[in-house]
Amino acid sequence: IRKAIYRSGLGATLISGFTEKQIRSQKFNLPSPPNVNQDNIPWPMGDKIVNDCSSNVNQTALENAINSLFNETNREIPIRTHAVIVVYDGKIIGEKYASGFSRKSKLLSMSLAKSITGTLMGILVQEKGFNIDEPAPVPEWNSTSDPRHNITTRNLLQHTSGLYWTETEDENSTLLRMLFIEGDMGHYAASLPLTNEPGSVWEYSTGNTMILSRIIRQQLGDKDYYSFPYKKLFYKIGMNSFILEVDASGTFVGSSFFWGTARDWARYGLLYYNRGVFNNERILSEDWIDQTVASSDGYGGGRYGFQFYLNKPATDNTTVVRFPSVPTDAYYAAGDDGQDVFIIPSEKLVIVRIGATLTEDNDWGADAFLGAVINSCK
Repeated sequence: IRKAIYRSGLGATLISGFTEKQIRSQKFNLPSPPNVNQDNIPWPMGDKIVNDCSSNVNQTALENAINSLFNETNREIPIRTHAVIVVYDGKIIGEKYASGFSRKSKLLSMSLAKSITGTLMGILVQEKGFNIDEPAPVPEWNSTSDPRHNITTRNLLQHTSGLYWTETEDENSTLLRMLFIEGDMGHYAASLPLTNEPGSVWEYSTGNTMILSRIIRQQLGDKDYYSFPYKKLFYKIGMNSFILEVDASGTFVGSSFFWGTARDWARYGLLYYNRGVFNNERILSEDWIDQTVASSDGYGGGRYGFQFYLNKPATDNTTVVRFPSVPTDAYYAAGDDGQDVFIIPSEKLVIVRIGATLTEDNDWGADAFLGAVINSCK
């Protein structure tokens, strides 16, 4: 039997590796959310929606596409959609929630959180001059004789660190051990051995992202670390609902355990759609966005960037893409069970889908749905 404790503003933390007393004694400099009523503020900084859909949107076709995600046609394999939002040219043109959910519901990110950790690293780079191409400042690898010493932060961002990892739900996997047994997740991931030359092989690793989260903490120091996501990202773009859970050591679980509303995920997608500008303020540099959507060499010849997936063909096959109905400039943050935020610049679209699709490949019919939405906006 395991015990977790709840702390306001931090969510739940498993007691592991530290005593409950040690965990409860931790201090967090969390800023208060803006004292505003978003219901009275126009989208996107607020939730007041002006019904002025573009004349080239086929609203009936759009509604049919959205409704299809809530109609369970196969009871053996339900897709369990919880929320869908479609943003076209910056405006919400479609939105629906399953029974029991609403635009106020905070929903679990799963690996959508990884993209936010990548974004926070980008803000750290532009504000502090952090160099992602130098050996990553990880204490476990400080010695130049350590084969892991040459792992760069870029390698961690692109999942090409070369560190041993098993991203499975097998009871002996490093994934489950890190998330549910280890108290200091970043330290555990950093302590694993090297199995490939850094930069040579792509392997998706939740551990890489936890190392990134710990690097951000160590670079900022605890005084600024806990306020950093809120002051530098969330509250600047109206993402006022977000809660970031921490591990027992106090590091944000930036790989998996963030909570926020579907509308806040749509705001996040808009930040990228608008090339890092939100509410007339630059939040994230264009250079970082360009690097985020540039192919890394390891995954299928280039279908992954900085904690985002890319809808690009593999370099060894110029025709096969993940979503054939979607343009190749699309990129997306993705989490287990079908949590997705799609940015499709050429179609002026940001699309959010949150759910609990418990299939092996999280297939909730994304390609057909995305294609239908795109066609409804022509």
